[in-house]
Formats: sequence, structure tokens, C-alpha cells
Amino acid sequence: MQNLKTEWGDRFIISAIIQGGIMTAIALATVGVQLFFTKANIIQFLSLSFEGSAKWFFIGTLFYLILIVAIAVTAGFYNHLQINLKRRFSGISKVLAWIHLICMNVGGAGATILMIFAGLFGSGVLSIFTEGNIGKENSMIMNSFIFPIALFIGILCMGVISGGLAYTIAYKQKI
Repeated sequence: MQNLKTEWGDRFIISAIIQGGIMTAIALATVGVQLFFTKANIIQFLSLSFEGSAKWFFIGTLFYLILIVAIAVTAGFYNHLQINLKRRFSGISKVLAWIHLICMNVGGAGATILMIFAGLFGSGVLSIFTEGNIGKENSMIMNSFIFPIALFIGILCMGVISGGLAYTIAYKQKI
């Protein structure tokens, strides 16, 4: 019987599981804060103020969920290469695959978590921890998040491009 194990597919599946755990922790923290601070309905506040900074909370959350699915789908591509096409990653393709794995996870998670945090901070929701109630919206604070989010998106792009190159190099290999 053939060995149907793929190291790169497994690595991407494990990272998707870890990213899913992080997203679950963020969701539980949001619900937990809601339980402790019953004077403020955080989700209702954020949904009613979708025009302002709060939209970044929803955009970050949506993009994080998309990232998790993208990482899991990427595992399928690596599985196809290693199991169906019997391609190996070695040399430069292995380095590029590592860059793909690390940068996709670090860049994607960093950008989306910063978006979530920027939405909470700019909308005044984070003042619940200091004042006990929702503060005033401060859309100017969003300017301080532009560079770090852009930096993490650049890291994400570097990872995705490296992954495309790794995939192409491995695909073009002769068996």
C-alpha cells in the first residue's frame, strides 16, 4: 500500500487549525467581554455603527475567516502535488514552501487581527476596559494602523508569491 502522507499538506492543515483556534479565541473574548460588561451591547453597537471605524472589525473578522479557508485549500494543492503527482520539494522549492507557510500565516493573521483591533479601538469599544462603557469614536486613530496593516499585507503577499513559485517549480519537475 502506498504512503499517502504529505508533509506540506499536513503543515498547512495544522496551521489552518491553529488559525481557527485563534479566531475562536477572538470570538470567545468578544462574547466574554459582552457577558462581563452588560451595560454595553458590543455587537449591537458595532453593527449600528458600521459606517465608521467599526467596519474594520467586521472586515478584519471576515478576512480572517477567508484566510483560514485559504490556508486549508492550500493544503489541498500541496497534497495534490505530493500524492497525486508524486512531486518532491527540495532545494529552492522547499525554501519557497517554508516562506509560503510562514509569511501566509504571519502576514495574514497580523493584518486581520490589526484590522479587528483597529475597529474596536477606533469605534470606542476598547474603552470598556478602562471606563466601563463604550467611548466616543475616534476615526483619526485609524491612521496609526495603516502602515502596520500594509506591512503585514506585504508579508502575506511575499508568502503567496513564494508559494506560487514553489508550486510551479515542483509541478515542472520530472518524476
